[in-house]
This record gives sequence, C-alpha cells and structure tokens, in this order.
Amino acid sequence: MKPQTSLEILAEALRRLPGVGPKSAQRMAYHLLQHDRDGAAQLGRALMQAVEKIHHCAMCNTFTENDVCETCLDPERDASLLCVVETPSDQMMIEQTMMYKGLYFVLMGRLSPLDGVGPKDIHLEKLIVRATDGLVSEVVLATNFTNEGEATAHYIGEMLKARGLKASRLARGVPVGGELEYVDAGTIARAMLDRRTT
Repeated sequence: MKPQTSLEILAEALRRLPGVGPKSAQRMAYHLLQHDRDGAAQLGRALMQAVEKIHHCAMCNTFTENDVCETCLDPERDASLLCVVETPSDQMMIEQTMMYKGLYFVLMGRLSPLDGVGPKDIHLEKLIVRATDGLVSEVVLATNFTNEGEATAHYIGEMLKARGLKASRLARGVPVGGELEYVDAGTIARAMLDRRTT
C-alpha cells in the first residue's frame, strides 16, 4: 500500500467538515492549491491557532480562550437563570435575540443512543453540579426540536425535577425538526418569552 500524497491528505482532512463528501473535498483542495495558496496557508494557521488556544469554559462548557468565558464572568447576567443548549452556535443564536439575560450551559451534543451518545458524552454530571450550585432557580431547556433534542430535554427535565429544580422548555415557536442555528432571531425570541414548564 503506497503512502498518501499531500493532496490526498488535504482532501481527506477537508472531508471532516459537515456536508463535505469526497468530490467536494477534492474540489476544495484543488481550488486552494491552484487559486488561493495564501488563503490555504491562512486557513492552516487559523486552524492551528484555534486548536491550540480554544478550550471549554470551566463553568458553562462553551468555547473560550480563557478559563471562564466572558458571558459567565458578566456581573450583569442573571445567575438564577441557566439556559441549556446543544452547541455554541445555538447559544449564539439565543444571544442574538437580546431577550435572554441569564447564563448558559452548553452540552456539546444531545442524547442519541443509536449513535452511541449517552449522558456522560454530553456532560450531564457537570450540568447537574452547575444547576445545583444554590444560585440557579430555573433551568431553561433550549435543546433543538428534533427527536434527539426532545429526548435530551425530557431526560434533563426529569433529572432536575428529582432535585427540586424548576425546568422550563422553549415554546413551540421554533419549528418542529428545526435547529436553533437556522431559525430567525424573532422566532427564537418569541419561543424564549413563551417557554413552558416541563
């Protein structure tokens, strides 16, 4: 078996991006090498820097370059409200509504038994520690309205109820099957205002 060429290694690396198949990855690799070598070098440097500097916030689990992210350190945020989202991009979408002033916990995924993703894989132990810190009085479950997101919200809601915590769920302003990253800010704002207890 002959070793992979640098071009094949680049195309294989590009295939790791969501929605990129073998042909698209190959086209991207050729484009970067043929038309934008400076852009390719910049992309490589940016990826290396991000991998080296970005890690998880010690409090909310989102991405940050510091031990604790700016949102968690903001004294203007309401520490009694904790919003649970699946990804940092979901957190960003809720922030863009400018309707929510509490804190966050980012799961970095959702329960998906068929894919082998269980409670330990989405940091539920860390979430429970955060939610039971004595400051949080309500946990807003803002997982996506997919089957996995609904199952995750239900599972977390039951865990929180067993510990005497109030849990609410985003209202159905967000379309069923929709992911927060692709929903307009007005719809998310309405869903945040009309959230319900689980």
